[in-house]
Amino acid sequence: MRQLRGILALSVFALAAACTKPAGDADQGASTATSAKATTIATVNGKKISSDLLDVLSQATTGKPIGEATPEQKQHMVEQLISIALASQEAEKDGKLKDPAMRARLDLLQMQLLAGAASETFDAAHPVTEEEIKAEYATRVASLPKEYRARHILVEQKTTAESLIRDLQAGGDFAKLAATESKDTVSAQNGGELDWFQLGAMVKPFGDAVAALQVGQVTPQPVQTNFGWHVIQLEETRTPTPPDFDSVKDRVKGLVQQKKFQAHLDEIRKTAKIQKS
Repeated sequence: MRQLRGILALSVFALAAACTKPAGDADQGASTATSAKATTIATVNGKKISSDLLDVLSQATTGKPIGEATPEQKQHMVEQLISIALASQEAEKDGKLKDPAMRARLDLLQMQLLAGAASETFDAAHPVTEEEIKAEYATRVASLPKEYRARHILVEQKTTAESLIRDLQAGGDFAKLAATESKDTVSAQNGGELDWFQLGAMVKPFGDAVAALQVGQVTPQPVQTNFGWHVIQLEETRTPTPPDFDSVKDRVKGLVQQKKFQAHLDEIRKTAKIQKS
């Protein structure tokens, strides 16, 4: 049983495209559309498994058509399909195709697959240009968030934090005060030093306070977070080095494709008849 479950886990998504059918046909049992050149590779309790289905499994699990599989790989995938067919037939006997939750899952899966097919068709008809990719890359680079390096001293009482600020304003050494006073024992060992961070990685009051500082400046007032009261000194800022264009080109191309297809959906949504209840 564990082996069968492993086979199902590896193969179910690969077979989804070929096995999903409209909900209205659900009561008729699992069936797949086949091409004119399809052949029957196995029959399980009278139900045929087509070579098209085998090719779908091969493409999804190996990235290659079944014609490029070794005889051993092909036989292994045929056995996988037989096991899956047996399991699915058991589910049909148990009435799973009449279960509303299962029907809803099949409907959702079909919608997702068809939506993916629509996206692929749109991409083929509207190829992304090199200029579009470079423009998106430039936009992403320009929006890279600044990074900050700071020290802090964390204490439990506001009055303690206020006293520390007065000491610093009088010329006190931030690192020494952090080492002796901060309850953040990890950073205290390094004089309150925090590693490089982006503002969004910090709790909002802390991030807001850092953003308001000039390099070298200490917060004029204690900053309260759910951890306690902070005294913060901004040490340095930098703009992160963007990845090389060629190393992210394919990912950026995918982002452009997504944007273009979403814009297409936004347009057809304007004329679609949509009712919400």
